[in-house]
Amino acid sequence: MIDLSDSTPFASGGNRLCFRHPQDPALCVKVMRPGRCAELVARAPWYKRWRGESYFDDNLREQQGYAQRALRQGDDALWRHLPRWYGIRETSLGPGAVTDMILDARGEPAPTLRQYLNSQGLDDRIHPAMERFCDWLRHHRVLTKNLIPHNLVVREEKGQLELYLIDGLGSAAFLPLPAHFDYFADSYIERRIARMWLRTEWELSDKSLPWRKFEARGLKR
Repeated sequence: MIDLSDSTPFASGGNRLCFRHPQDPALCVKVMRPGRCAELVARAPWYKRWRGESYFDDNLREQQGYAQRALRQGDDALWRHLPRWYGIRETSLGPGAVTDMILDARGEPAPTLRQYLNSQGLDDRIHPAMERFCDWLRHHRVLTKNLIPHNLVVREEKGQLELYLIDGLGSAAFLPLPAHFDYFADSYIERRIARMWLRTEWELSDKSLPWRKFEARGLKR
C-alpha cells in the first residue's frame, strides 16, 4: 500500500492526480480523480457505455499502452523518451500507476513542452529536441494518442534538451491495424507527428481560433 494521505499532487489533469512516491521521490504515482470514471461513463455516448468504467480508467489504458508490441523489444533506447513503467499498485486513494519521475537538474518535476513554448517559443534548442523525439517514434514504431504539449516534458541531458512522453501512450485507431502491421503503424505515427507540429503552431498562436477549428483547417492544407 502506498500511503498518499499526506501527499499533495504536483500536477493534475482532467482525469488523474500525479504524486511523487512518498518513499521514493524518483517515482511518479498517478491515480484517477475520485468518481471520475463514473462521470465519464455517464457523459459517454450510448455505444461506449456498455464497456463499463474500466474502459475510462486512464491507468488501465496506460497499462495497455506500455504493453504494445514496440515496447516488448527490450531495447534500452526505447526509454530515451519514455518513463519506465512499474505497474499499477494499491494506494490510499485507489489504484495508482507507477512510473519514473522525469526530473530537471534541480530534482524537481521537469517542465512541460507547453510551459517551455510559452516562455521560450519554438527556439533553436527545442525544435531539434522535437525532431529527435519524432525520429524515435518512427524508428521504434511507438504508438501514441495525439501528442499534446502538456503530455510531454522537457529535460536537459548532456547539453541538449530532450522530450519525454508522460501521458497518451497507446493507439487511438478505431481498428487495431497499427498494433499488428508495420505499414499501418508507420502511417498512423506520421499522422500523430503531423498533428503534434500543428498543435505546436496553435500553442504559439494567439488562440483566437479554437483548437478543433485550427486542426481541421490545418489538416486540409
